[in-house]
Amino acid sequence: MNPTTRNLLYSLSLLPGILVVYGNLHSGTWYAAANLIFSLIVLGMIDWMSKPLLSDQHSGEHDTTPNLILGLHVPLQIACIASFVFAARNHIHADGDLFLCALSMGVYSGSGAIVVAHEFIHRKAKAAQWAGKFLLFTAGNFYFFIEHLRVHHKWVGTEKDSASAKRGQSLYGFFVSSGLGQIQSAWKLEKERLEKIGKSVFSWNNYMVRQFVYHFLFDTCMVLLAGWIALAAWFVQCILANFLLEYVNYIEHYGLSRSENERVTELHSWQSDLFVSRFFLVDLSRHADHHYYASKPFHTLQSYPKSPVLPAGYPSLILPALIPPLWRKIIHPILDRR
Repeated sequence: MNPTTRNLLYSLSLLPGILVVYGNLHSGTWYAAANLIFSLIVLGMIDWMSKPLLSDQHSGEHDTTPNLILGLHVPLQIACIASFVFAARNHIHADGDLFLCALSMGVYSGSGAIVVAHEFIHRKAKAAQWAGKFLLFTAGNFYFFIEHLRVHHKWVGTEKDSASAKRGQSLYGFFVSSGLGQIQSAWKLEKERLEKIGKSVFSWNNYMVRQFVYHFLFDTCMVLLAGWIALAAWFVQCILANFLLEYVNYIEHYGLSRSENERVTELHSWQSDLFVSRFFLVDLSRHADHHYYASKPFHTLQSYPKSPVLPAGYPSLILPALIPPLWRKIIHPILDRR
């Protein structure tokens, strides 16, 4: 595959968000659930049937096409939110279908907006950092920006990292322990940072405090514009988006461990080269290389022969991960062979 084709294929990551907007603006259960069905069922089936795509050719770190595609996710996420509020305010959907709209949007927020935010917060440019924080805000996340950069990448695979799933741990238990652990860690880091500069932890200088205030204002506007049902549906969207974030954390490092003195290598993250996981998730599935060289842009990530390989792709492993005995039956034999 040549670099131009590879870059253009990343535009597929925009399709789920487009389905969300279309579904929000058209009355009917099938429209409301469009992205829910597409991302979790259709893409999962395609992922199961596809073969690894091992192309490592890329067009250079500063190519405009991959960066443009990333940037388009920001207005697309705004369009998702605006169309949801418009639909709720104008009663385009019945209350039940409005929750389906929220679930569809939550799937895109968790598998699109947060994934792109992850890429942005690793960039040094202030505009990219702002875009990453904004996309995390739209998914109701107020800890990932701090914790991911300062803890997860430093301590991945060790006892100090809440976002590394231990062997035998269920996705449900991990969702609780990882979420709470990262929130506590992020708050502690902000407290320590502010104490060093003589600021109060409960001041506007605290990133988490600012996010909480922004969300309170946003939620108030949501109620005023669209009502309490819309706000409840919005909370469902946020919960699902962050559940998918933790699902991704779960499958990316499950059962892989290292000592605190051991350097992070390509052996400490699972990778996948399947088509859907690569191009709908902007190569997040090449996670081993991302942890090996965290500063590399997504379209330059490579596949490593020695890295542990997931038995399927990200969308197709959701069902097994939701059934702990099935997940262990699939993944533990691979771990045992390492």
